[in-house]
Amino acid sequence: MRKRHFSLALLATAVLAATGAAHAQSALDDVLKAKEIKIAIPTDFPPYGFVGTDLKPQGLDIDTANYIAAKLGVKVELLPVTTANRIAYLQTKKADLVISTLGKNPEREKVIDFTVAYSPFFIAVFAPKSVAVKSPGDLAGKSISVTRGSVDDMELTKVAPAGTELRRFEDNNATVSAYVAGQVQTLATSAQVAGAMMAKNPQLGTEFKFVLKDSPNYIGVGKGEDKLREKVNEILLEGRRNGDIDKMALKWLGRPAGELPN
Repeated sequence: MRKRHFSLALLATAVLAATGAAHAQSALDDVLKAKEIKIAIPTDFPPYGFVGTDLKPQGLDIDTANYIAAKLGVKVELLPVTTANRIAYLQTKKADLVISTLGKNPEREKVIDFTVAYSPFFIAVFAPKSVAVKSPGDLAGKSISVTRGSVDDMELTKVAPAGTELRRFEDNNATVSAYVAGQVQTLATSAQVAGAMMAKNPQLGTEFKFVLKDSPNYIGVGKGEDKLREKVNEILLEGRRNGDIDKMALKWLGRPAGELPN
């Protein structure tokens, strides 16, 4: 009798485990059945995600969300999120995917899964098209603004040659303002800060010159949703091969995505 009860208990546990596994793997099936995918995106982080003059979200992350939905053959519902709540949207199943400049680290990998990288996130040197700068050596004899004590400052200091005029400011606003006002010839900052500045000041003709530090972005997927993750990986890897990923990065970041990690 005890053996029978033990066997029944094992059977019940196995059934529950199988049910849980099936539920955990249901996101892609649910998306295809509903013909709609819910994707969390940023709206306050240009050029990756921001609200345009038409009051609609736009940016690299939004283009990526629309691209994935189109490849899946479904409609997309864009859900604006903040840095603080974006992972929670996956954990509570409010979103199927999070495309919001997510970096991958061990702590996050404990609670969510990640696709292959879909875009670069970088600190770089920017300047007008008329300023000839292609590498750190070209900064010699030129002035550049950077935020004091930031990662931007540390990375720039590593490579700036003798003769570079480093103008350090106390915050990003002052750093960008000095560049916009013409007090310096070049600017060292993140793609996010530069993107916002370029959108507001197109007359400057600012462009990306070279990378100081690269940190790629990944798409967040619910823990255990392997079918959805693998399908999105398939779409992203094909997009890399056919140039679609490079085109989106070039449109919003001023440079192709280039080699991205898996």
